[in-house]
Amino acid sequence: MYDYAIRFEEDNTPGLAVFCRDLPELNSYGDDVAHALREAVDAIETTLSIYVDERRAIPAASAPRDGEHVVRLPAVTVAKIVLWNEMMVRDMRKADLCRLLGLAQTQGDRLVDFLHTSKMEAIEKALAALGKRLVVSVEAT
Repeated sequence: MYDYAIRFEEDNTPGLAVFCRDLPELNSYGDDVAHALREAVDAIETTLSIYVDERRAIPAASAPRDGEHVVRLPAVTVAKIVLWNEMMVRDMRKADLCRLLGLAQTQGDRLVDFLHTSKMEAIEKALAALGKRLVVSVEAT
């Protein structure tokens, strides 16, 4: 659902520019394919922060097209996306989430801050307060 497809473009300079159809605000770069793929996770998380700052729902990923690479986000990032999108459905602000959970503003802000590492348990608790349950599955690579 949130495995975003990215594409690379080369220009006159060495390296690769990184773009994502589902997240048009994404802008990244890598020296080569491996470096660009490593940088893509950070670029996606940075872009997701823009959506939070602008109080916009985060779009689901569309199916990859030929020539695109799929970026699998960390589980904690996916959980934060689900939490944020549920807040958007309910027209909740971060302050509303803090009140609901009895958290200080800083703690609540971090639950939907994609550039801050959060404990999965804290995100699970927030989702539970919104009537959602986190389910994790494992697949072969």
